[in-house]
Amino acid sequence: MAVATEPTPPPIQARSTEQSAILGHGGPPPWLRKLGRITLSVVAIGTLIYLFVPIVVVVVYSFNKPLGKYNYVWHQFSLDAWTDPFKYPELKDALILSLKVAVVVTLISVVLGTLIAMAMVKYRFKAKGVVGTLLVLPLTMPEVVMGFSLLTWFVALNWDRGFTTVVIAQVMFSISYVATTVRARIRGFEWRLEEAGLDLGAKPWRVFRLITFPLILPGILAAALLTFALSLDDFIITYLNSGIDQTFPIEIWTLKKSRIPPQINVFATTILLVSVAFALLGVYIGFRRSKKLGQLNP
Repeated sequence: MAVATEPTPPPIQARSTEQSAILGHGGPPPWLRKLGRITLSVVAIGTLIYLFVPIVVVVVYSFNKPLGKYNYVWHQFSLDAWTDPFKYPELKDALILSLKVAVVVTLISVVLGTLIAMAMVKYRFKAKGVVGTLLVLPLTMPEVVMGFSLLTWFVALNWDRGFTTVVIAQVMFSISYVATTVRARIRGFEWRLEEAGLDLGAKPWRVFRLITFPLILPGILAAALLTFALSLDDFIITYLNSGIDQTFPIEIWTLKKSRIPPQINVFATTILLVSVAFALLGVYIGFRRSKKLGQLNP
């Protein structure tokens, strides 16, 4: 009685050679692949130069001593603007107001946006798709439309425009950025860790404080930094709802008609350095966390 046998597979070397021939057939020649790599590198370097040249100009012109009232043309290296950054009190007051607004907006937006993100990822409910769509709308809506709609609302309510209306207006779009950022961070979160903590007798708040919050903290910090930067930078929505209060971008817009002192560059450079320091701190914390996890799981 004949015994059925499986066909003998071809030798590994023969298969690899055959596959190489198939993969190589019809592919681009080596010189074209090399040209593609060079082109991609040139485009990437050119894009980075395009992005960072304005930043370099801002930093360099903070050391300029302009001839007139406008810091547009390089004249002479000087540290006058750095030794006297508060020469113009209106600039200092506007920067302080912007920082206050940014801190309040960041705190409110991070709390509300994080709660929304956790609800969207952790729970299932009928209006989940609608809530997700509503979160995207402020990101796609033109700022002029949102600014005028909020202005109309504040006027209808007879609210005096100022610090409070600016905070409300900025929170309206900042929540979406926070919720989107945190939601992306916790999308793969292992919720069974919370269940394990509850099974061991821990209270819900203790489980959140010791388990959930440390694991989602990188996403919350990233959302907080993004919100803080957007708040400092916002002009259109803030301009329409600020009343007589002037934030730093609005003050620069007002000053440009009469003068552009190098102190503006000094403040911008300082904000840039602080932002870079926070970014590097976040990278360092993430590296330390990864290193510790690597030691725990060799």
